[in-house]
Amino acid sequence: MHSTSYVVKFILIVSTVVALVLASMATLLKPIHDRNEAIANKRSILFAVNDFLETPVRQMSDDEVLEIFESQIEQIVVDVNGNVLSKEEVQERGYPGGMAEHVNLGRERRKPESERIFPVFKFQTSDQVLTVVSVRGNGLWDEIWANVALMPDLNTIAGVAFGHRAETPGLGAEINDNPRFAKQFQGTRLFDEEGNFKSVTVVKGRATDEYHEVDGVTGATVTNDGVTEMFDRGLRYYFDFFETVKVQ
Repeated sequence: MHSTSYVVKFILIVSTVVALVLASMATLLKPIHDRNEAIANKRSILFAVNDFLETPVRQMSDDEVLEIFESQIEQIVVDVNGNVLSKEEVQERGYPGGMAEHVNLGRERRKPESERIFPVFKFQTSDQVLTVVSVRGNGLWDEIWANVALMPDLNTIAGVAFGHRAETPGLGAEINDNPRFAKQFQGTRLFDEEGNFKSVTVVKGRATDEYHEVDGVTGATVTNDGVTEMFDRGLRYYFDFFETVKVQ
């Protein structure tokens, strides 16, 4: 029979070996994980312009996603005053990659508003440029977010792609799981005819304003309200940038 000290030493040795193996595997797999995460982020942005792509995003290979980002998308990072930041300035804000795709809105939400920065993606189609901006808010259980594609007038919504961290399946999670929810936003507008910001409201029951209302998800009042608040607050951060684009 082995002594207690032998057993303890054996357990320590095995634990150390396992820990070293797991650490080595994590190190070896990190580049693959980082690449997959980056491609998933790119896909989420392309979903906002899915109707303007020759191949639906879900059918694209990873290489096709990367090729579109390389050839058809211009990445811009702006501050709350609408100023475009250089790659070096973005890196100084804590993002080594220095590109719009690297900006984490979850992290930015924890900063004072005056210090926040925001990603912008300009997607070049065959005959026009769509502008994709990102917004983030709160659902019932955790954060929700959306990539919002705007037509060249920077008013009409061309497409929206939603995401969430922990909304209830069949209820709040429908903002992402049910394509019909996002489809409603196409053709809605941020501003009214007088140029006042009116945003898009997710309503209980049937929408009556085709430009500024969409039907909510049944039984998901808190998530619906979260989407409304996210659009109303999150899109305002881009107003100064929109103005600089309009005067060019």
